Amino acid sequence: MKRRTLLRAAGAAAVTASLPSGFAIGQGAADKVLRYVPTADLSVLDPSFTTTQVSITHGYYVFDTLYGIDSQQQPKPQMAAGHTVSDDGRVWDIQLRDGLKFHDGEPVLARDCVASLKRWTARDVLGQTLGAFVDKFGTPDDRTIRITLKSPFPLLLNALAKPNGMLPVMLPERLANIDPQLQIKEMVGSGPYRFLKDEFVSGSSGAYTKFTGYVPRQEKPDWASGGKVANIERIEWRIIPDASTASAALQTGEVHWWEQVQPDLLPLLRKSPDLTVENFNPVGFFGTMRFNHLNPPFNNVRMRRAVQMAVNQEDYMSAVTGNDPSIYRTCKALFPCGTPYGEELGKNLMTGDLSAARAEIKAAGYAGEKIVILNPGDVATISPFGHVTFDLFKKLGLNVEMQEMDWNTLAQRRTKADPVDKGGWSVFHNWWLGTSFADPSISVVLRGLGAKGWAGWYSNETIEALTAQWLRAPDQADRNRLVTEIHQEALNTVPTVVLGRFFILTAHRKNLVGLLQGTSPYPWNLRWA
Repeated sequence: MKRRTLLRAAGAAAVTASLPSGFAIGQGAADKVLRYVPTADLSVLDPSFTTTQVSITHGYYVFDTLYGIDSQQQPKPQMAAGHTVSDDGRVWDIQLRDGLKFHDGEPVLARDCVASLKRWTARDVLGQTLGAFVDKFGTPDDRTIRITLKSPFPLLLNALAKPNGMLPVMLPERLANIDPQLQIKEMVGSGPYRFLKDEFVSGSSGAYTKFTGYVPRQEKPDWASGGKVANIERIEWRIIPDASTASAALQTGEVHWWEQVQPDLLPLLRKSPDLTVENFNPVGFFGTMRFNHLNPPFNNVRMRRAVQMAVNQEDYMSAVTGNDPSIYRTCKALFPCGTPYGEELGKNLMTGDLSAARAEIKAAGYAGEKIVILNPGDVATISPFGHVTFDLFKKLGLNVEMQEMDWNTLAQRRTKADPVDKGGWSVFHNWWLGTSFADPSISVVLRGLGAKGWAGWYSNETIEALTAQWLRAPDQADRNRLVTEIHQEALNTVPTVVLGRFFILTAHRKNLVGLLQGTSPYPWNLRWA
C-alpha cells in the first residue's frame, strides 16, 4: 500500500539550537517540594471518566497522550514519533517514539495504546464520534498503532490531541481493558510524575513525585506539547476550601501556588512583593447554565428559551469577578468569543427582557413545578452563578429552591435522572475552558447525544447529523457554513445558556518560575529561581 508521510518528529540536534537560553532537555536537578492548592477536591482519579477540570489537571501529571495541542491549537506528536496515512485517507499508522515507559517499569506498547483508545472512544463525546468512523484498531508491531477508518476522518489528530473534557490518555492494557463504565483506581501512567497512592487523602491532600524513567521530547514546551521537563522532585496538593485561608497560606509561604484566586483577594495579593499574579489561560473561561432536559419544567423547550431570554450576562460576570470589567466580557454565543467560530449569534435572543420572558413562561404552560438548583459552595468561581440564577428565577415567578453542596457531591448528583422530589435536579452551573467547546466535535455543551452525552440528557439528531457532516467537510468554507447551522439550532433549542467569558487568575511565589500558558496548570517546566 502506498503511503505519504505527513509528519516526523525532528531530531534533537535540529531543535536544540532554537531553545531559549537556560532551557535544558532532561529531568533537571531535584529541588524543594512544591505545595499547590487546586481549585477543588480530587475525587475522581480517572481523567477519562469525567470532564471535571481538577481530574484533568491530575491526568496531565500522571499520564501522557499520543498527541498534544500547542498554542496555535494544532496537534503535535507527544508519545508519537510521527505518522503516515494512506492515499485514500482511511489507514493511519502512528509510530511510538523511543524510551516510553509506564510507571511500573513496563514499556509502552502499541497494544496498550489501542486498548486505551478503545476505552476513550467508548466514553468521550469526541471519542464516540471518532469511534463511529473506526473500522478497526490494529497493531502491526509493538511500535505501530494502525487505525483503519470506514471513511476519511481528517481531524483524527485533533481528536487524539484533545486537551480538555475526558483526556485520551494512554494506559497499560490491563487497566484500559477495565469496563469503560467503571473508574480506574490504579494510577499507572507514563507521564512526567508518579501518583503516590499511599499519600492520597480525598478531601485533604495528594502527592506526586518525578518519574525518573520519563524521557521528555527534545523540543521547547508549548501548551500540552513539546518537552515536558519535570524540574521539581515532589509536588504536594493541599485542599483548602476557604479562600482567605488559602490566601494567607500563600502569603506566608506555607503553600507556593494557588491555582484560582478569588477576585476580591486580587488587590491584596498583587501588593505582595513575594507573589506573582498572572493568567495561565489566555483563551479564558466561559460560565454555563445547564438544564435537566428529562424532567419538568426544562424538558419544555419554551421554558429554556424563556430563561435564555431573561439572562443578563453582566449580572453573572460581575458576580464571579468582583465586578472587575478588566477580566470579563459578555459573549452571546455557544462557541467561545475570541475563537474562529465565536460569532455572537445569540444577541437577539439573550436580551435580558424579564417581561418578555415571563410572557414566554406563561405561554409554555408552566404549572409551578419545583425547580432545584445544585450549587457548589466550595468553588468560588462557580458558586456566584447559582445565586444570580436563584434571584433571576424568583423574579420570573418560578418555584425555585437552591441546594448548596460541595463540588464532588454536585458531580455525583448531576448524574441522577430522578425527579426533583426523589433527589434529582433542574439546573447546575459550571465553567469551561474556551478550548473545551471551540468546535462542534468537542463541544459537550451543545452536542445532542442524549444519555451518551454530558449531564443533562440533551438529545438533538439534527445537531448530530450536522456535526458528522462538519467532520467530513472538504474545506473551511463548508465547515463555517455547517457551524452556523449547528449554532443556530443550538440557540433555538437551548441545551445550555452561556453566561459570559472571564479570566481566573492564578498566584504563586515569585521564585517559582516557568509557568506555561495553556488549558491546564501544567506541572512541567516549573522551577525554583
